[in-house]
Amino acid sequence: MPHPAPPTVLPAAPGPAVSRRAWIACALAVGTGAWAVLRPRNLVAMAVAGAPGAPNDGAPAPLALTVYKDPQCGCCEQWVAHMAAAGFRPAVHDVGDLAAVKARLGVPEALHSCHTATVGTGAGGGAGVAVVEGHVPAADVRRFLAARPRVGGAPARGLAVPGMPAGSPGMEGPRAEPYAVLAFGGGATAQFASHGPATNAGRGPRPGA
Repeated sequence: MPHPAPPTVLPAAPGPAVSRRAWIACALAVGTGAWAVLRPRNLVAMAVAGAPGAPNDGAPAPLALTVYKDPQCGCCEQWVAHMAAAGFRPAVHDVGDLAAVKARLGVPEALHSCHTATVGTGAGGGAGVAVVEGHVPAADVRRFLAARPRVGGAPARGLAVPGMPAGSPGMEGPRAEPYAVLAFGGGATAQFASHGPATNAGRGPRPGA
């Protein structure tokens, strides 16, 4: 059985101003048909690269982010670039059996998306680690880590955006749709935030299924 490729470790982005310029450049490249040349891994490099002397005062401290994804997933690479641009420090693992990773980390099948990540202390998915499933915005991850809301009577295990909704981080394009960010844990879910056309960002979990 072949050994998995070593993780790709990315440096943290220098600050919000750089990430804005990087993502404008990415959007222009996609919109003008340059995607055939600008591969997803190059988008990651663009998002984490900064101009010399770019300001970093007041930027959040980098947080380790471990990402598990399919080797061929381009939108996963774009989400990694979004997280790196927001100050996370990703280590990317290409794996063949994502279902096993999701099961080990306690992600309910109904919430599955195309990639799974952990953020926080430790690497084994223990109590100090939050699970991030799918195209969750970086700002929601930071807010979740700060608040660590309770779901089903216990601290939530993590956040999920089921499926691959258009307009979510890593799924940008000409069309966008409303989508919810769900907190999950203990066999329960609750809406943590909402995004997209005709929605207002949530400010805390609301009871769910």
